[in-house]
Amino acid sequence: MDTKDRRRELRGAVNRADGPAVVGLARQWLPTDEALQLLGDGLLAALAHHVDEAPDLAAECAGRLRQRGWDGDDELADQLDAACGMAPVPMLRPLPVDLEELAMLLEGDDFGGGGRIDRRTGEIWNEAAIEYAEEEGEELDLDDDDRWLWVHCEGSSDGYRDMQAFIATLSDPSQADRLEIAIQGKGAFRRFKDVLARWPDELERWFAYSEDRQRGRARAWLTDAGYNPLPRFGSSPGQ
Repeated sequence: MDTKDRRRELRGAVNRADGPAVVGLARQWLPTDEALQLLGDGLLAALAHHVDEAPDLAAECAGRLRQRGWDGDDELADQLDAACGMAPVPMLRPLPVDLEELAMLLEGDDFGGGGRIDRRTGEIWNEAAIEYAEEEGEELDLDDDDRWLWVHCEGSSDGYRDMQAFIATLSDPSQADRLEIAIQGKGAFRRFKDVLARWPDELERWFAYSEDRQRGRARAWLTDAGYNPLPRFGSSPGQ
């Protein structure tokens, strides 16, 4: 099974909240350090369903998260430790949120207009969805701050730094040099992927790497807003 299929298998298991499947895949992914946010959410489901081996794997995942130290890693490690009974539950309001959807909203641009999170359900509404609902006559009461959590677009600067950080992980100097050139100037994201596509395994590693960093930033953002982000299962596997 190639890297893309392995990644799709893990994401599918997490999205289905299939604890046994996540546990079965965990040993493949723990050593890579490139999908720990996704894997950690899956292990939270495995712990909730009392799957054998889940506590040991969750503890190992928490340790790797703390060692890795990306945005959101400590927060997820705290959740895993609490779910294992090794630490108190974070003093935050639980909210089931699709972290990938939130990441896309956060790392969009101002042209997209930002969006809101429904504090009651965790559902994410971008401006296009809000406008459509209002056109259809739905009463959203957007001035109700008790219901809505505003999400401002923060732009692509974090995504650019992700490319720089990924390049630093490459062992082949020629690959790193080509990618360093690719990310200079306008159109950096497109050129980066076009050049990286020459090495399919590295391209798939990039997808896992960048998605995990985005997921972690979304988790950290919610934590800063006072919420304990719970996985929102049932979404369709993406890239």
